[in-house]
Amino acid sequence: MIIVHELGHFWAALAVGIRVETFSIGFGPRLFGFKRGDTDFRLSLIPLGGYVRMQGDQPGDEQALDPRSFQAKARWQRAIVIMAGPLMNILLAIVLLTGLYMYNFPKVDESGPPVVTEIEPGSAAASAGVHVGDRIVQFGDKANPTLDYLANEAMLNGNHAMNVGILRSGQRLNLSVTPQIDPKRGIGVIGWGYGNIEIAKVEAGEPADKAGLKVGDIFLSIDQHPVVSLTSVRDLVGASNGKPIDVEVRRQAAALHFLITPAKISDSHYRIGVTNGESYPFPVKMIKLPFNEAFSQSLRENRENTVLVFEFLRGMVQRRVSLKTMSGPVGIAKASADMYDKGMWYYLGLMSAVSLNLAIFNLLPIPILDGGTLLLLFIEMLLQREVSMAVKETALKLGFVLLMMVVVLVFYNDLT
Repeated sequence: MIIVHELGHFWAALAVGIRVETFSIGFGPRLFGFKRGDTDFRLSLIPLGGYVRMQGDQPGDEQALDPRSFQAKARWQRAIVIMAGPLMNILLAIVLLTGLYMYNFPKVDESGPPVVTEIEPGSAAASAGVHVGDRIVQFGDKANPTLDYLANEAMLNGNHAMNVGILRSGQRLNLSVTPQIDPKRGIGVIGWGYGNIEIAKVEAGEPADKAGLKVGDIFLSIDQHPVVSLTSVRDLVGASNGKPIDVEVRRQAAALHFLITPAKISDSHYRIGVTNGESYPFPVKMIKLPFNEAFSQSLRENRENTVLVFEFLRGMVQRRVSLKTMSGPVGIAKASADMYDKGMWYYLGLMSAVSLNLAIFNLLPIPILDGGTLLLLFIEMLLQREVSMAVKETALKLGFVLLMMVVVLVFYNDLT
């Protein structure tokens, strides 16, 4: 992500005639690299980012008068160079999702109001009186909410009451549910599950794999007991005591039966080797999209994710979302490992999300970031003159302090 970002700055600088002195991955002392033309391409000691150093790019730089320096160029040219880094990350996010959706697109089954299939004991949903089987017909101010809307609004409204309209046995009930802030992830959680109980992963060599279960199969029953929640799958498998069980699933339009003998993993615990519902908390069907539809969906999703990032920032200010939602290099590394274990489709999806988040973060109007530099250029365009050196230096110092506070916060979140 850093290489892509810095390549944007690098190519744009060369395009407008600016001399690039250094292209560094990492900060601090140079470890190794090579020089090509005017530029020293290097790998540096501290792997927390990267930078492109252009001739005369710092306020007061003695080389600023050189015609190939950053400061000597017109403000609109400097703005192009600054914007090119984030724009490259946005472009990468769009390209990645387009390619992924041409290969596999998770089409959500939105055929009717979401049905609650599981309620965690002691959760916000349980406290509010929600029951398994309830249909969610309103959430907050939105009637007939989509599954994405339910998930996002819960995350963004920790410790704030939400109105919930449900249908139970044909009767409309109005409840109030207050999402609890997850102490680990810092987001609001309600503690309900909805949609079909779908197999998200089948472990190779495990009983389910040997019997013929596949990703995408939807549980219907186990030993003729209906499967209504993730918990019921675990309980019914556990109750087998290692004896063969009859597992009924729906695959496309057909109902299929499999005889499976659970494997013992401890004195009282058994497993069949499937992960249910972790990849998608609601029913999906994987399809391939043609290029034009994949591109449109990628644009739509990146736009929605951008709005969601700013909603998270607003939620932090309003204390609806915890600062623990912010992750740094350690958190990203852990998430990358988790997604890689699930498969390259998930890994590249995370890469797209990280690329978009990197672009948004860099465009925030904080001095020392790309957004702060753009803001300063915009102010100078309005004033039709340079801002004083003292103001620029003070802004950079404040921006550096703020950035270091963010760095400390995300490392604290990652390590705890």
